[in-house]
Amino acid sequence: MSPGLAAPGAVYRQCAALRAGRRGYNAAPFSFPRSRTEDVKDGLQELVASGLALVRRVSDLLPAAGRVDWSQTRAAAWRREFGGRFVPLAHVDDIELDDLLSIDRQKEQLETNTAQFVAGHPANNALLWGARGTGKSSLIHALLNRYADRGMRLVEVDKRALAGVSDIATSLREEPFRFVIVCDDLSFEADDPSFKELKSALEGSVFARSENVVIYATSNRRHLIPEYMSDNLETGHRGGEIHEGEAVEEKISLSDRFGLWLSFYPFRQDEYLDVVRHWLERLAERHGASCPWTEEVRKAALQWALARGVRSGRTAQYFARHWVGKALLERVETA
Repeated sequence: MSPGLAAPGAVYRQCAALRAGRRGYNAAPFSFPRSRTEDVKDGLQELVASGLALVRRVSDLLPAAGRVDWSQTRAAAWRREFGGRFVPLAHVDDIELDDLLSIDRQKEQLETNTAQFVAGHPANNALLWGARGTGKSSLIHALLNRYADRGMRLVEVDKRALAGVSDIATSLREEPFRFVIVCDDLSFEADDPSFKELKSALEGSVFARSENVVIYATSNRRHLIPEYMSDNLETGHRGGEIHEGEAVEEKISLSDRFGLWLSFYPFRQDEYLDVVRHWLERLAERHGASCPWTEEVRKAALQWALARGVRSGRTAQYFARHWVGKALLERVETA
């Protein structure tokens, strides 16, 4: 007989006692064990209660998902975490168009395109490609500083978040501002899924309907994706015409979705020195320093560029910071 079960005789006697209405009998043998279904039900209820409590605690830790007040925010970054949200940027580079030297052609073309866009006229997505440190990103920020009062706004998007670029454009469609989505240092590996996602977004209907959104991308590569010698082996010759292979066609297809291409090249020595001199004068004036242009400064600036391996606006600005900072420190030490 299984433990915990009453003998048949005992069960019969207790049933008889119940019919007779006797008192004082022990009803414990009739406390049947809980069914497995009831145990599972109670366990699930406890689990759900614990889960809800955990969700409430986690939600208290999440950032507020409130809308950005674009009337008070000139630039924001798109974060894909927590379903996607805009995060206002506390600091925006204060560079001006007049600070950008030796890129007059690029500056004129992108400013014209931006002015058209801000005015509500047709404008192109733009790809700024070329040597590092030559003013690609600075040009976009300088345009924001010039046109923010006319409604231009900037949204920075990391390459890893490009899968949501269509959602970004859709969420901005009804805003009364003109948004430039900026993707800096854009490049892809050969098997990167973001490549096709961005291409699909640019050629799809979302951007066609979002007339207040354009994309400005910067890259060190014109075609945004590595090109290999093996790709060129697919090139064919038919009837005297050269036909690119499918791999090459695919790699240049994204660049073709940008209506405006602007190329940036390393500076010549005289251009580099002009930029150095400009930043020396500006930073010296801002900080109350005295940094006259001398042969010593010229040689030091050239050595600085040689050590970095590139003559560019960024290199010139870094040297100017170094030289002005050193002059200020020497003034304090000799005071």
